[in-house]
Amino acid sequence: MLFVVVSFEWKIYDSITKVEFKDNEEDFEEQIEIPITEMPPPPPPVLQQPEVVEVPDEEKIDEEIEVNLDVEFKEEAPPPPPVKVELPPPPPPVVEKEEKIFMIVEERATPKGGMKAFYKYVGSKLKYPSKARKMGIEGRVVIECVVDKDGSLSNFQIKKGIGGGCDEEAIRVLKGAPKWNPAKQRGQAVKYRMYVPIAFKLG
Repeated sequence: MLFVVVSFEWKIYDSITKVEFKDNEEDFEEQIEIPITEMPPPPPPVLQQPEVVEVPDEEKIDEEIEVNLDVEFKEEAPPPPPVKVELPPPPPPVVEKEEKIFMIVEERATPKGGMKAFYKYVGSKLKYPSKARKMGIEGRVVIECVVDKDGSLSNFQIKKGIGGGCDEEAIRVLKGAPKWNPAKQRGQAVKYRMYVPIAFKLG
């Protein structure tokens, strides 16, 4: 916008009697009107329109698609039965064959040192039971026993007893007897069954 400046002349006197305003019309015979140029407002921002994508309508399929549903389903065959494996029967338990006990042999069992030494041992170890002594029991006790291959005496049984504790005393003494020389059959040591008589007599 253009502005027009008009100047005025002021005169100052010591004594103000008259103030004259001189019109400047003579200088400006014609006044030029300067039009006011108005600035147009800025254009509004251009909004970008979204791009419209045209989606075509669904195409109609005139051709029909044939689906073959004639499918043969085969049933699975059942699993084969389990095979039975027959195991052989277990072997019979091993039964140890009982060794034969001989009564008749080529060489009989004998006490070490002879029969005299054996009966000496028996006489030194044998104690007359007090019950048998009080009751006056006397007699001969016959003990059956087995001489093993190593000469030890075992399997004691009373074949003839007299009671009063004499039978038990005879077995006690034989259990503590020294080993014998084993019996032999064909040069091999074998078990041998024998009978040992022990006499109880009051003195």
